[in-house]
Amino acid sequence: MPFRRGGGTPINKPWLREHAVMPIPGRHVSKLSGFAPALPTPFDENGAIDRAAFELFCDRQIDEGATALVVCGTTGEAPTLSPEEHTELVRIAVGVARGRIPVIAGAGSNSTAHAVELTKDAESLGADAILSVVPYYNKPTQAGLYAHFSAIAQSTGLPIILYDVPSRTVCGLADETVARLAEMPQIIGLKDATGDVTRPMRLRQLVGTDFRLLSGDDATALAFLALGGNGCISVTSNVAPSLCRNMFLECKQGQMSRAQRLAIPFTQLTAALFRESNPAPLKYALSLLGLMSPKVRLPLVELTNPTKAELTGILAQVCDGYSVSMIGKIRGPAHSNVRHASDACRH
Repeated sequence: MPFRRGGGTPINKPWLREHAVMPIPGRHVSKLSGFAPALPTPFDENGAIDRAAFELFCDRQIDEGATALVVCGTTGEAPTLSPEEHTELVRIAVGVARGRIPVIAGAGSNSTAHAVELTKDAESLGADAILSVVPYYNKPTQAGLYAHFSAIAQSTGLPIILYDVPSRTVCGLADETVARLAEMPQIIGLKDATGDVTRPMRLRQLVGTDFRLLSGDDATALAFLALGGNGCISVTSNVAPSLCRNMFLECKQGQMSRAQRLAIPFTQLTAALFRESNPAPLKYALSLLGLMSPKVRLPLVELTNPTKAELTGILAQVCDGYSVSMIGKIRGPAHSNVRHASDACRH
C-alpha cells in the first residue's frame, strides 16, 4: 500500500478535472522570491512513485506559503527517474498548483540534446519555468556552457533558471558567463549552490535588478539573502516552511536580529538534514511527520541509525519550540521515540 498520512481512500481533487482553467505558463515566475521547496519524490514500499503522497505534499506546501514548487531536481532524485516518471511528477505538480504558484521543472542534463528534450517536455506539460543545471562530468569550458544554455533557450518559450552547483558538477559558471547568459530574455535567474555569500553583490551589478538570484544552499541562505539575494530553492523548507518564510520576511524588512534568532533552529535543522546524502535525511524527517515513506532509490540508501537518532532529536526540539512553523506534527508510534530523543538532547 502507498504510504499516506492518515491512510484511507484518496480524495477526489478538483485539480484533476479536465476542465480546470490553467493560467499562461511562466507569467508569474519572473518575480520569484522567498523560499521555494525542492520537492522530494515519495516512493511506496515497492519503490514506485507514491502519487497520492506527492499530490498531498504539493498541496500542503502551497497551503504553507511556498512561493514555487521545484520538481524533479536533485532532491527529487531526478537521476533515478524514468522519462515516464519525470513526466508524471511534473504533470501532478502542475495539476495541483492550478496556477496558484509557479511550478519549476528540473530539466538539466550533461547532454545538451537531452536537456532540450526535457525542456520541451516540461513546456508541453504546463510548467512555468525550468531549472537547468550546469552539465556534470563532461567538464565543459565556459564557452561550452554558454553554448549549452543558449541551445536550451532557443528551444523553448519557458523562462530558465540556471543552476550552479560545482560540488556536484565539478565545473561551475563564471560570473562573466552568468552575465552573458542573463542578456537572453528567457534566462531569468540563477540558483547558486556555491556557498559563496558574496556572489549576489558581485552579480547584481552585472545582471541588473530583475534577474533572480536564488540561494541553493540552505546553510548560507540567510547571508545570501542579506547581501542581495531574492530567495532560496530550499531543502529545509520542506520541513519548516513557515520558519523559512518568517526568516526571509524579517531579513527583507531589515529586522536582522529577529531573522538571526529564527536562523538558530533553521541552522540546526539544516545541519541535520545534510548529515548524510540528500534527500535521505529529508525523507526520514518527513516520514516522522507522517507525510511520506523514507525510501530512497539506489545508489542512495536510507539513514544509518546514529543519523536517525540525531535527526529525530533535532526535529523534536524544533517541533517543540516552533510547532506552528513546521509542515506537520510527529505522528504515530514515532511520537514517543521522538519525545525520548528530545529529552535526551536536553540533558
